[in-house]
Amino acid sequence: MSIATLSPLFSSTGELVADLRRQGYAVLSPAGVSELTHCSPASLAALGPSWDKLLPDTYLKDGGRYRRRRHSCFVVEGERVTQVPHRAHWQPLEYNALHGGMRRWFEPMEPQVVAQASWSRLLCTLSQVFSSLRSGPPGDAQAGVRPWYVEAHQFRIDTTDGIGRPTPEGAHRDGVDYVAVFLVDRSGVKGGETRVFEAAGPHGQRFTLTVPWSLLLLDDARVIHESTPIQPLTNQGHRDTLVLTWRSGGFQGDGV
Repeated sequence: MSIATLSPLFSSTGELVADLRRQGYAVLSPAGVSELTHCSPASLAALGPSWDKLLPDTYLKDGGRYRRRRHSCFVVEGERVTQVPHRAHWQPLEYNALHGGMRRWFEPMEPQVVAQASWSRLLCTLSQVFSSLRSGPPGDAQAGVRPWYVEAHQFRIDTTDGIGRPTPEGAHRDGVDYVAVFLVDRSGVKGGETRVFEAAGPHGQRFTLTVPWSLLLLDDARVIHESTPIQPLTNQGHRDTLVLTWRSGGFQGDGV
């Protein structure tokens, strides 16, 4: 397998859908995220303090103490975002060999975060992007109106154990249609390299997201992804991300 090393090659907002179609992933700069979503940098930064109040992940099978998180679920249809009653996060073993097959109940996102206008704008805009991939070019009459089932995960990976693992399950797909990974903060750590591989080919890319509110978008059927472990540069190093997944037809675990 050949893997090219690079700093993130950012897509322009105008070429975002085309880049996703061409290679199965795309990366937006923070300025690109603001341009695409019409969320100011200040409004995005206002979401950040909630990562200081995440709770320990008690399900880690490797015995680690390095992950904190919250989790909530939403249905997005056009410009309407509806938070659904709190539910467990579930993945099949096929997609998560380490933690699949179990219902994991995490504390929900804080109401004051979900209530911010920037939160709805992020979900609506990215839903329109993914609907455009399914329905045709931007401006298509059907773009942005299909219901999407979105799971939101706030993660903090820290160096409490000397090393933190953003993806303890290894390189994987999530079993959804599309994935968005925002880097929210990165402080006092090294590592945390993002790796994206073709699911059915020999090539891959690797790069490190370093600037808050840069964004990686993934077509989950076409690519496999992982992030390498982080190591401390200070006593309190951490890496914060917001991971959003889009699925049509329902949430994973419905009917299980």
